[in-house]
Amino acid sequence: MPNDAVLYNVKDAVATISLNRPKALNALNKDLTEGLVAAVDKAASDPNARCVVLTSSSDHFMAGGDLMMFKGWLDEGVEVAQENLLGVFDAVHSTVKKIKTMDKPVIVSVDGAVAGFGLSLMLACDLAIAAESAAFTLAYIRIGASPDGGSTHSLTRIVGVRKAMEIAMLGDNFSAAEAKDAGLINRMVATNDLKAETAKLAQRLASGPTHALGHTKRLINAAHDTAIAEQLKAEEAAFAASAGTLDFNEGITAFIEKRKANFIGS
Repeated sequence: MPNDAVLYNVKDAVATISLNRPKALNALNKDLTEGLVAAVDKAASDPNARCVVLTSSSDHFMAGGDLMMFKGWLDEGVEVAQENLLGVFDAVHSTVKKIKTMDKPVIVSVDGAVAGFGLSLMLACDLAIAAESAAFTLAYIRIGASPDGGSTHSLTRIVGVRKAMEIAMLGDNFSAAEAKDAGLINRMVATNDLKAETAKLAQRLASGPTHALGHTKRLINAAHDTAIAEQLKAEEAAFAASAGTLDFNEGITAFIEKRKANFIGS
């Protein structure tokens, strides 16, 4: 189960995962790592959740890794630090993979600091909405490290090699408007409207045809590395599987009857 460092709640078919280390700007430490892994695993298998929102309980999404934790490990020796880091990577990278592969849409809603692994985590999600006051940086290069959390994979696919090199190698700060222009976020909203706009988007997805959304997510995530013939076969299989659902029948019927479809997620 999630711990106090990560909160989990389900309402109206939306599972909300809230990072909850406000005094540390949600810097990634042992408790937050364990809580995040547990919450994402729970959301992926929760039969009551048809959409997942990843956000923060405070005004900042995540300021990256907990540098005091890293310093403590280094004080014990380089080998100790490397061993502990590999343990963290195993945990958070399994969570990145779970976010990318779960059969539910995952929205990330961010404000304030979105740095280091916070940016990597944002990039792993399917849709991103940000407050206009959000501030972004990949940051790893500032502490003499290379990126993790799948950010090199995501960045290259979203913004291309040249821009990915710039973001990763320079470690500059950039605004929500710049993130929107680069395609790193889908929507930028007024800071005071972030919660309401996130809830509106989440409810739209939660009331959608859940199986078809899951197929769509898998197809798009696989498309970059899949030959066209293989992708076409995958599309055929996904469409045929969707056609076997109650939601497909409802969608067709609603279209013919000129009314809004009432999808139930099955």
